Amino acid sequence: MRRLDHVAFPYLFCDATYVKGRVRARVVSRAVVVVVTGVTATGNREVLGCDVGASWQRCRIHFQRNALAKVPRAKAQMVAATIKTIFVQPDRAHIARQLDEVAAVLRPSFPDVADHLSDAGPDLLAFSAIPITHWTKIFSTNPLERVNAEIKRRTNVVGIFPHDASVLRLVTAVLVEQHDEWEVAERRYLSEESMALIDQPQPLEKEDLPIAITA
Repeated sequence: MRRLDHVAFPYLFCDATYVKGRVRARVVSRAVVVVVTGVTATGNREVLGCDVGASWQRCRIHFQRNALAKVPRAKAQMVAATIKTIFVQPDRAHIARQLDEVAAVLRPSFPDVADHLSDAGPDLLAFSAIPITHWTKIFSTNPLERVNAEIKRRTNVVGIFPHDASVLRLVTAVLVEQHDEWEVAERRYLSEESMALIDQPQPLEKEDLPIAITA
């Protein structure tokens, strides 16, 4: 354990990958959660922790995959392209309006997708309350995908872990290596100048939306 009060962490990323492990004499799938990697107020990244056994959380990319599961294959490309228009709008107000418009367009043919989109709106649009220069690095858990890929590569060598403690030993070693790599990186993940914009309000013409960023 280490203290985390040395600096503010405006952004936290959460995600999970899965490994095989033994629980009560059964081989089951265990979620290895990279509990958080954080972006500091100065724009650097740090690995903050991990655990085994927690549930998976959704991001923009995962949401779209879930939504397309409700769509016939022949229509999937069209629906995906329509949903993507939400995330390429120029500002917060247009993003909020576009989500409503996309839901309205999809509702006649794909009511389940439209409902799914409307229900997930606050989580999907949380990124729009932050500086636009950060959007592409915040609205999905893609920044963790490379970390999870390395965890998966190393855990695949083991195969089946005897218990959760053995999972944590290996995963923690991988994360320490990643943390050290970020510590000496020449380029910040997000610029210090852009981090200073976080406290500046982003204009919105309709009901305000939550700031919390969810995976």
